Amino acid sequence: MGSQFVICWRALQRRQHLPICSSSPKALTRTMDSSSSQLLTAATAANSTFYLSQWRSQVMMGVESSLLAQQNSLLRTILACILSFLTATMSSAAGVGGGSLYVPILNIVAGLSLKTSVAFSTFMVTGGTLSNVLYTLLAHGPGLIDYDVAVVSQPCLLLGVSVGVVCNVMFPEWLITVLFTAFLSLATFKTYGTGLKRWRAESAATERGVLEGVSTREGAEEALLIGQKEGAGHGYHWVDLAVLLSVWLCFFVIHLFIGGEGAKGAFDIKPCGVAYWLITVAQIPVAATYVKSRLDALPVYAFPVAALLTGVMGGLFGIGGGLLLNPVLLHIGVPPKTASATTMFMVLFCASMSMVQFIILGVDGIVGALVYALTCFVASIVGLVVIEGAIRRSGRVSLIVLMVAAILALSAVVIACSGGVHVWAQYTSGQYMGFKLPC
Repeated sequence: MGSQFVICWRALQRRQHLPICSSSPKALTRTMDSSSSQLLTAATAANSTFYLSQWRSQVMMGVESSLLAQQNSLLRTILACILSFLTATMSSAAGVGGGSLYVPILNIVAGLSLKTSVAFSTFMVTGGTLSNVLYTLLAHGPGLIDYDVAVVSQPCLLLGVSVGVVCNVMFPEWLITVLFTAFLSLATFKTYGTGLKRWRAESAATERGVLEGVSTREGAEEALLIGQKEGAGHGYHWVDLAVLLSVWLCFFVIHLFIGGEGAKGAFDIKPCGVAYWLITVAQIPVAATYVKSRLDALPVYAFPVAALLTGVMGGLFGIGGGLLLNPVLLHIGVPPKTASATTMFMVLFCASMSMVQFIILGVDGIVGALVYALTCFVASIVGLVVIEGAIRRSGRVSLIVLMVAAILALSAVVIACSGGVHVWAQYTSGQYMGFKLPC
């Protein structure tokens, strides 16, 4: 019908008469309308097919890109879990928390934000230290942990963290990176020297046929520093555990009010207001009360002072403090096994406090945080079994000290690189890189 209309129209233009065009004008009009409708329908169908094809292509591209993004995220998560497992194995064997290595792994490898990485790292450190402490208590009994050192040092450690957090707000990032890298480098050098001395002393003792624990300092000095009472180290120290738990609760309530470790407080307290500073300053008499009550059992000021300075550096550098506390205890003269066990015991209190605070305030992705924590829990046991097997076979406790030195060196490299990248990004973007007020 459409072709007939076209032929008749052309004939009419040429003033020709064709038999097929003998239809009435009405019929011809109907033919024209029908043809136009068919052409419009065909055009509409063609356009619909074109747009449908485009929409289908866009949907398929979106699905493919979503699948690729999910696969990429899954691969990055798996790689981060593997690296976290290895890190937890080494950290547990060395007797440090490992937070300085967890945060770069989560931020760079897993692709999490810095805030989420800090929150997740508290779960991971808690999982690793909990596993370490449980294994130590079950395999060696409570005697390996020096509870007197823990009770004297823990309040000052938590107080120092609060002071360090204020300094962290005031200091520019480039200065924090330089100080942290310098401290880790110095600690690496000192710890490696201590481990090397112990290694040589153990080698000399092996040649004499009597392999015994050799301190980094003279025996009289170590006895003065450790100063445990007769009979200490046998049975569970329930009184000391109760004291540590009360310390944990006091500082937890304080941090719940004012916030800390990258989280806001649970109550609407104006930052740097009168109430804020009153609650913050209240930590000083709390810590002093606990320390004064325990100095009779351990009359050495080296431990609370060292814990206070370690806490300040831990708060300044944004880590739990185990990486800093263990080398300090080793340098003071605490035996390696006792230093590692006591450090992990103290870090458990610090990390669990931050973890519970993040849970109460509602951390995003808590399931993922628990998966990472479980990974570190298992890895911590593996690290302890491996290092204890190596110590039994070789008879060298100095392996723990050398492992601490290795973790310190690795942390120094990671912090220097990641911190340098952030500082360069600040410089190129024109951000302010000077000192700031705490409020």
